[in-house]
Amino acid sequence: MIEELYTPQQIELERRARELAETVMRPVAAKYDVEQAYPWEVQQAIKEAGLSGVWIPQEYGGLGGGVLDLCIVVEEFSRACGGMGVGFAVNALGSFPIMVGGTDEQKQRWLPPIAAGEKLIAFGLSEKEAGSDAGSMKTRAERDGDHYVLNGEKKWNTGGAVASLNTVFAVTNPDRGARGISAFVVEKGSPGYRVGKHEDKMGIRCVPVVEIHLEDCRVPADNLLGGREGLGFKHAMVTLDRARPGVAAQAVGLAQGALDLAMQYTHERQQFGQSVSSFQGVQWMLADMATQIEAARQLVHHAARVIDSGHKQITKVSAMCKLMATDVAMKVTTDCVQLFGGYGYCKDYPIEKYMRDAKITQIYEGTNQIQRLVIARNLLREAAGPAK
Repeated sequence: MIEELYTPQQIELERRARELAETVMRPVAAKYDVEQAYPWEVQQAIKEAGLSGVWIPQEYGGLGGGVLDLCIVVEEFSRACGGMGVGFAVNALGSFPIMVGGTDEQKQRWLPPIAAGEKLIAFGLSEKEAGSDAGSMKTRAERDGDHYVLNGEKKWNTGGAVASLNTVFAVTNPDRGARGISAFVVEKGSPGYRVGKHEDKMGIRCVPVVEIHLEDCRVPADNLLGGREGLGFKHAMVTLDRARPGVAAQAVGLAQGALDLAMQYTHERQQFGQSVSSFQGVQWMLADMATQIEAARQLVHHAARVIDSGHKQITKVSAMCKLMATDVAMKVTTDCVQLFGGYGYCKDYPIEKYMRDAKITQIYEGTNQIQRLVIARNLLREAAGPAK
């Protein structure tokens, strides 16, 4: 980190996050990957380190940092364990709808316990038939006195089995399409709220990804985000624009962590009487990987700064950083496995976990095919000029 480009708080966050990642996360990363269990000891360490509310405004108990502060922490965590990185970042994804669309009363009610690390929050948008096409969701919410009754099923709910809160999107007016979607904060333990299937995943195995079943789930009307129906799709899209740099930072951390291991291994591994890192072909691979990682990191940080500046046009740059960083992560982690040779294919060494963890970054919070569509559509719209 070039210190002149970052605030004292951001420099301190990087230091604290890296120390926690190395002393708490890395030693148990393999254990929780094998067990596919949530690392509550890590969550407690994050809480004690005061990192839980990095992105939440100070008036709601957070550190008042922006998306860039979040990305710095997520990268350091993911450098040690991609699953633990996203386990942290998903709390930003779940709470961003409250920050961008909640009333002040709702922010006062939900953000402080999230900022303090007392409550975790998930994000319930996707469904079995509504992944990339979020507007086709089937979950319904009907008003019943001073409550809404929700019925439906949410898929790919990251952290949903351990979260106390879940930002759930449901259709309140089927005749209005995407404009008929509303957002609700649903508390775990609400009548009719049930955690279903736990996915058996290739990577990020320490954070649960589950189905959420809503069966006549009664939610107080006060839990309707913004206090108005029909704002949910807008809240979701704005949230994803703000959250994608966090996924990109996870990818950068995974790539950097993999390169760190490859640098150490190729330096120590001897073949033909010399270290593997002394061969020019290997050096070129290392150089390319380091360059690609730094390019991705700078694009992620640029996107985060644009978002933190309050700029209204953030969709394209957010998609760009997610696309580039996650593609880099997949390439770098695969190349690092190659540098480990046969050992890279074995679980005795930690490198294969980085490749498994990296793959999901190209898929969730908008597949990279969708990111390319988003970028292209914005480019074409800009080329066409302002509407007349």
